Amino acid sequence: MQAKKRYLILLSAGLCLLLLYFGGVQVPATSRSRHDRSRNGYRSDQPWPHFSDPLQRFNSWDQTDTEEYNLHISPRQKRDVNSSVYKGKRCRMESCFDFSLCQRNGFKVYVYPQQKGEKISESYQNILSSIEGSRFYTSDPGQACLFVLSLDTLDRDQLSPQYVHNLKTKVQSLQLWNNGRNHLIFNLYSGTWPDYTEDLGFDIGQAMLAKASISTENFRPNFDVSIPLFSKDHPRTGGDRGYLKYNTIPPFRKYMLVFKGKRYLTGIGSDTRNALYHVHNAEDVVLLTTCKHGKDWQKHKDSRCDRDNAEYDK
Repeated sequence: MQAKKRYLILLSAGLCLLLLYFGGVQVPATSRSRHDRSRNGYRSDQPWPHFSDPLQRFNSWDQTDTEEYNLHISPRQKRDVNSSVYKGKRCRMESCFDFSLCQRNGFKVYVYPQQKGEKISESYQNILSSIEGSRFYTSDPGQACLFVLSLDTLDRDQLSPQYVHNLKTKVQSLQLWNNGRNHLIFNLYSGTWPDYTEDLGFDIGQAMLAKASISTENFRPNFDVSIPLFSKDHPRTGGDRGYLKYNTIPPFRKYMLVFKGKRYLTGIGSDTRNALYHVHNAEDVVLLTTCKHGKDWQKHKDSRCDRDNAEYDK
């Protein structure tokens, strides 16, 4: 009798497994493609429309896609999005970006008009000019999907002559600011030596951040943009042709690696930059540093400072 019960239990379990495997539970197409979306940089916990070209018009996300999106998010997620509880570090595209602005007119970028008497660096002017010269630019904010400030936010080091004061008040007074929603903010330098905190001096709200040297603690995946730290005199376009030729490995070039910058004697970054001289060979690897950084750099100078300063100035 006991053996019969055991066989019945095993048979029932087997039937359940077969039902589950052959159609008892259907996996939605959106779930099946989650792995692909996660590999391509999208979050895997939300359905995502497929665009062959991310910068094409957003007309492909029609009412059906919106209804499908609403079906696959929980009531709690809907409440969170509607009440804007995702703020600051918790921002993601699905919670802090209004896609309806892009659905109407496609991907259009609006640059705020420059205010009279407001100083702006050449580097930031180059960024704005590149945007305004692109096919995605619009001078009509009502047509825009993305907004870029004309206020210079590149250098947020309070000791820098290019630091823009009272930025908090200026940003909050913008009529289109909307707590930073659908805004993109560019930043190269933040904080002041030796700590270099990532405080920009104003609340970015729900804006996306295109920033150099951003820490992994503050970087918001698939929302912020990590950009390289480029020189203030970096050309916007043009320049001489490079030396890299077809199928030439290694390429014909004089220098393999070049760096020129301040050598922090103390504080953040000092360990790395103090070690660069080990790699410097003055031929194809040229790493030049200067100890002249900060008002009291001579108090911390070491035996290499005079030689390094001379090489740097030369």
